Amino acid sequence: MLVVRMALAATAALAVLGPAGASAQTQPDPDSIYLVDPVVVTATRGPRARSVSPAPVSVAQRRDFIEQMPNTISDVFRTLPGLDVTGVGVNQVRPQIRGQGGQRILLLSDGLRMNNTRRQKDFGELPALVDLGAVDQVEVVRGPASVLYGSDAIGGVVNIITEAPVRDGSRGSASYLFGSGAEQSKASLRFEGRGGSFSFQGGGTWRTAGTYEAPGGSFGAITLAKDVEVLHSGVDDTTFDTRFGWDFSPRIGVFAKVEQYSADDAGFGYVDPDNYNPGDVEIEITYPQQRFTKLSGGLRARDLTNPVANEVSLTIYGQDNERDLFFDAYIPFTPTAGLTLDNRNFTDIRTYGMRAEARKLLDSGVRLTYGVDGFQDNSEGRDNNRSAITGFGPPRVSTSRAPSIPHARFTSLGAFLQGEIEFADRLSVVAGGRYQDVSAETRVTDWLPSHVPTSRSNSTVVGALNAMFEVVEGVHLIGTVGRGFRSPNLVELFFNGSVPEASAYQRAPASLEAETSLNYDLGARYQDDMLYVEGFYFRNEISDGIRSDPVLDATGDTIRTQGLNTYQNVNIDKIRMEGFELNADVHLPSGIELGGSFATLDAEDALDPQNPVGESYSTKVTGRAGYRDPAGRFWGEWETRYSGEQKDVALGSGNPLGAILPSFTVHGLRGGVRLVRTGSLTHGLTLAVTNLTNELYAETANASFFRPEPKRAFTVSWDVTF
Repeated sequence: MLVVRMALAATAALAVLGPAGASAQTQPDPDSIYLVDPVVVTATRGPRARSVSPAPVSVAQRRDFIEQMPNTISDVFRTLPGLDVTGVGVNQVRPQIRGQGGQRILLLSDGLRMNNTRRQKDFGELPALVDLGAVDQVEVVRGPASVLYGSDAIGGVVNIITEAPVRDGSRGSASYLFGSGAEQSKASLRFEGRGGSFSFQGGGTWRTAGTYEAPGGSFGAITLAKDVEVLHSGVDDTTFDTRFGWDFSPRIGVFAKVEQYSADDAGFGYVDPDNYNPGDVEIEITYPQQRFTKLSGGLRARDLTNPVANEVSLTIYGQDNERDLFFDAYIPFTPTAGLTLDNRNFTDIRTYGMRAEARKLLDSGVRLTYGVDGFQDNSEGRDNNRSAITGFGPPRVSTSRAPSIPHARFTSLGAFLQGEIEFADRLSVVAGGRYQDVSAETRVTDWLPSHVPTSRSNSTVVGALNAMFEVVEGVHLIGTVGRGFRSPNLVELFFNGSVPEASAYQRAPASLEAETSLNYDLGARYQDDMLYVEGFYFRNEISDGIRSDPVLDATGDTIRTQGLNTYQNVNIDKIRMEGFELNADVHLPSGIELGGSFATLDAEDALDPQNPVGESYSTKVTGRAGYRDPAGRFWGEWETRYSGEQKDVALGSGNPLGAILPSFTVHGLRGGVRLVRTGSLTHGLTLAVTNLTNELYAETANASFFRPEPKRAFTVSWDVTF
């Protein structure tokens, strides 16, 4: 079959190039009317067609990013089964996998860790740090992948794969995008080429976007009388990257890469409560400035004949991540009294890391993947905080320059081994294990003269087993069982200070253990030239889940600090997530394309059923229908998404939304045309209308702290390749 021949050809090419060349080699022909079986590398660290991957994997490819015109890679997750998003705005949207997000999702760029141990548990690192124009493929492992990637992969992995040049000569692309929703303007330029043993690629993007407006209407018990601004939802940001490679021989090559990201005037998103619930807590979280620089380099060798490895790769990297964070809040106690918080934080995280791995095919047919990886985060910060209690006589004002986290170091080192075994023509098994050692320590810190440096450490052993059986040609049954883990980060271990978004004060815990998980998947896949369908049942149980609980005095009352209830992180939760995911795509020879998905997600705290832990959809249904001209001249598509009501969510008493999060349905239209081809230049135009019915709604993770999505908006992009 055509798809089998294409998959075999792509796999053969990857065997020569290694994982780094995966995405560039498997980019589908944009004019193809057949389903192409993308090659993925994240689930096993070796090239496999998606249809024979021994784990639930979602893939978004270069064409998806061109046609959907997302702000970040996370935006394409909204319509993929098992995936969701948290955050609003053009650069603050982050991924969720099966109800898990933040630090329970491991974000990778070309296989290298991006997670930041200075972020809160529910705040993952920004995918926007990677230039969307450089992304060729995004691979998502739905479920723990701690054996290959270590801490934080307890809920899943998102691997952003950037392009690698593979052809002689030079080529490039340029684009300009305008979006009416936030009056967004974005210009991008990319280039790449190869001459003999030398290769290069690079480019950059400039973007400016203001605050967007949410439409008037009703969502649950909230009613907006008119369109309102979602404040601090814009950004001015730029990205730049360049990569150089040199092949000493057909088997051995080295590379060096520089990446930079700069953002100003970003924010958490905020609707003035006077628009829907006057007198409510006012919270503004902004990021006036972020600067990120990353240097990486490495060596890759393939087709080796020594006894220990056929392929070897070594990658080292260093990065500097500086960020300003402003918390401003007004917490009313009575109609005439309240607490004002003005917190200013500057954080600088310097990270050094490495990954060394090898692959060896044994005479018995067993393929081994083994190696070591590690990183060290060095955190420094400054704070300037002010609080004022008013309404009880003269204002009581206090100020502090004491950092909420002492200067600290977080170190992680692990070793892993995985074996891929073909027991028969139809049965294959992948099994592996990892040992991980993690330590965190604080240092002497200015403005904390009484702080005594302290340290915490833990070690973890995890394993996984995946099996796949081909029932008949093209139909595979898949089963997985695996353990994941997440070590508590610097914020969870050492933070002391007010937390305005929670209207609370957080105290550092005396001890805290790593979270662990046990995950099961059972599913099936089928793919041929025109049809792809898969279905999975999963169950993921996280033990020793970290939760912030009140600190009580001898009488059982909550201790108050700076006028706020005091909380402390403890290992107490046992969170159970289970659900079903079904996905299907049909591409007919006539050019008609149909697709849809259905997913359910049920979340509960097994030890405390009254503790709501739902942070994502309960039911999600998506559909799409479109036409693609077989000659590649034009295409068009309609897309819809339904999200069911969510009852298992912590809204809190008196939340203006009401007792549950309501359901919503949104629609979108998009299309494109190849306009002209002049010499070596090809011009294309892509247009989209989002939120076609102008519905007021908020994604589940953004609803309790009400941050609605944009009103009906129009986006257009002009692209030129040369």
